[in-house]
Amino acid sequence: MARTMSKTASKTSAANGSLAPWLGVALIVILFDQLTKIAVQKVFAYGVAHEVTSFFNLILVYNRGAAFSFLAMAGGWQRWAFTALGVVAALVICYLLKRHGGQKMFCTALALILGGALGNVIDRLAYGHVIDFLDFHVRTWHWPAFNLADSAITVGAVLLVLDELRRVRGAR
Repeated sequence: MARTMSKTASKTSAANGSLAPWLGVALIVILFDQLTKIAVQKVFAYGVAHEVTSFFNLILVYNRGAAFSFLAMAGGWQRWAFTALGVVAALVICYLLKRHGGQKMFCTALALILGGALGNVIDRLAYGHVIDFLDFHVRTWHWPAFNLADSAITVGAVLLVLDELRRVRGAR
């Protein structure tokens, strides 16, 4: 009985763990995201592609919308809507990180998403748009340019799916 209670108490304290490690991951994402954006702005002229490989360019472009430039031409209100959405998402993620701190894959995923979301919020507040610079392409077809924050959000989303698949498989 004492052993069962000890395990339960341990699980509870891990589940309500410290935010610090997860905020640290998010901060690292923000730091690398912002440093790369600063470097790209200093080195490259807007819209000029710099070929790295036959399928990858570096190019400085601005995105006033969301993913795939969704609502980029909406007239300006979207800057504040996407900024607010990013802030609300960050608050919800912090709550989830605090509540489920012991679930490593889940929290790693959330921390990556948090860092990416806040990296793009910083851009929207500082510049009125998000700075993108990674351009993958096949011949003349180009995937929409993106940045490290977007990459962190995508990796975090994939980890969330994998974590859920693992959880569902474990429940069987």
